[in-house]
Amino acid sequence: MPLSQIQQYILTGLLLGDGCLERKSKNSRLQVKQSVGKKEYVFWLYNYFSEFVKTPPQQRKDTDQWYFATRSLPQFEEWNTVFYKNRKKIVTENISQLLASPITLAVWFMDDGTLDYREKSHYSFTYSTDSFSVKEVSLLQTALLENFGIESSIQTPKSRGKKYTKLYIGKNGRERFIKIIQPHILDCFAYKVPQIIS
Repeated sequence: MPLSQIQQYILTGLLLGDGCLERKSKNSRLQVKQSVGKKEYVFWLYNYFSEFVKTPPQQRKDTDQWYFATRSLPQFEEWNTVFYKNRKKIVTENISQLLASPITLAVWFMDDGTLDYREKSHYSFTYSTDSFSVKEVSLLQTALLENFGIESSIQTPKSRGKKYTKLYIGKNGRERFIKIIQPHILDCFAYKVPQIIS
């Protein structure tokens, strides 16, 4: 059974964010893990992929995380070849074709996005793209502009002498960005939505 269009949209967002494809023998499986406060999100994702899952989401006793994993299947192995190289996540050259749905953008944001909000003075959004190169993040930047009309910039702040790549959505893109993703943001991520909008 091939992945549906909505499953592909969500999987793309997950793989740009916290989602993980783990190869077991010749095929891969999707793993989802979130903190206890994101239980709603885990079950929301499970509802989309339940046909590929043997065991419903469970809570780990040692970390309190909620998690589930699909079976190892060719459907997920296909996506492993797109988003991984030498077991490292990558941004594929054709990401503009995959990052084309509002729900993809929202899932990615729920996973790896942050809000910087200061009442009456400022708000902006950042995607934590630390594991990707500047070249890869520029592909994501192009996809946001071409597919959604969202302007963004690439920032490389330093922490302890190491540069971290971030995709920043400020004044020129923030209103369009939040308008596109807000309908898909779950309640457990309401803190990522500015109070002036919610």
